[in-house]
Amino acid sequence: MLSLAQLQQSSRRHFLKSSGLALGSIALGSLLRGEASGAPLPADPLAARPAPLPAKAKRVIYLHMTGSPPHLDLLDYKPELVKRDGQDCPAQFLEGKRFAFTSGVPKLLGTPRKFQQFGENGMWMSDALPNLQKVADELCVVNSMNTDQFNHAPAELLVYTGSARPGRPSLGAWVTYGLGSESENLPGFVVLISSGVQPNGGKNSFGSGFLPSVYQGVQCRSQGDPVLYASDPAGMDRAMRRLSLDALRNLNQLQADELGHPETLTRIAQYELAYRMQMSVPEVMDLSQEPQAVLDAYGAKPGASSLANNCLLARRLVESGVRFVQLFDWGWDFHGTGAGTGLEQGLTDKCATMDQPVAALISDLKQRGLLEDTLIVWGGEFGRTPFREGRTAKSKVLGRDHFPDVYTMWMAGGGVKGGYVHGASDELGFSVARDKVHIHDLQATILRLLGFDHERLTYRFQGRDYRLTDVHGSVVNELIA
Repeated sequence: MLSLAQLQQSSRRHFLKSSGLALGSIALGSLLRGEASGAPLPADPLAARPAPLPAKAKRVIYLHMTGSPPHLDLLDYKPELVKRDGQDCPAQFLEGKRFAFTSGVPKLLGTPRKFQQFGENGMWMSDALPNLQKVADELCVVNSMNTDQFNHAPAELLVYTGSARPGRPSLGAWVTYGLGSESENLPGFVVLISSGVQPNGGKNSFGSGFLPSVYQGVQCRSQGDPVLYASDPAGMDRAMRRLSLDALRNLNQLQADELGHPETLTRIAQYELAYRMQMSVPEVMDLSQEPQAVLDAYGAKPGASSLANNCLLARRLVESGVRFVQLFDWGWDFHGTGAGTGLEQGLTDKCATMDQPVAALISDLKQRGLLEDTLIVWGGEFGRTPFREGRTAKSKVLGRDHFPDVYTMWMAGGGVKGGYVHGASDELGFSVARDKVHIHDLQATILRLLGFDHERLTYRFQGRDYRLTDVHGSVVNELIA
């Protein structure tokens, strides 16, 4: 007859198995071949691993302009739209369409910005981007982006998790799951947020979903403690912290040996990483170590909270071995409901906070020999309409509504073509005229640059294999150098 302790243990194991908690993690080698395996999480889940395919990029800096920039006023020049400014929008472009804040027949809106061509290949860029104009030959611009969502949160989740619903792993989590980190003392995936507001998709935009939680993004701050809860509690010195962590590790290892739950091993790894981060994170986050000339190039100020500081921190982080750095910058929702979200002075002011540090980041990485294998991605969650936003139709402030059908993003470094413009929208900017790139195609291309076949980077959860691109996506080989 079984003892009470044996019965409790048997019942516990049965519950974990029936609830799916004892499935464990899939071994990475088998995972990349599309096979299922019951192998446990590696002892060091963030250890650097080689890409399964030849890779052009080793790391990623993803710059998300939260709210979505007005691409028609920055990078996609439409002279015909300018000629027809103020005319009623043609009916064929409105039939069957839904817009977030516009109904009836809106007026076409040609850009109030001045455009010129820059770089060896004559890339069109507006006067709102005076510094990015100087690095035009490094940019790989995609003027034919397309997405399925026109509201912020679901569109942002689609960009980062491949699904408009929360619960899936984010792009950064997939990348660190597949490649680990090149640093032993820093997280593999770091998140930096400027303008004081969390991303529209919340922490799901940089979460690990059903992947082990060690792969989620770690949010760092440029003011106060760089990482919350990593400091020693009051009255505890570093030696006492080490003793406490040793005791916790032993207890967690006993549970891991008994139950085989991958999150228990994740917990051990996270405690150990947090201990090492106490020394390494404050150093890498200390911008006062940078020469004044570098601070001036970015427009960064030690101790401040800004996109400029975060761009410089991103360079320091990838230089220190962080695999994926995600920057979210709030304030790009240019509806024109106030002067700050207008396409004239409002866009000038907002671009001034982004244009200089992003251009400096590209130049700085190139000067240090890091740009060739660091992929920079820039964009929002969708685009903006070629007509005036409905609520501001009679206002002196110009603005645009949300628009998923066609918009612009760009990449630089990391094996993409520089000075290259891919695809095109029609002459009024309502639809893709050539070489459509769906957001799943962009995800597939980013993974390919990092050395992955997006169809084979999978994780088994609740009985089936999941991947970032779901059941969609094709690599856009024309973007790859």
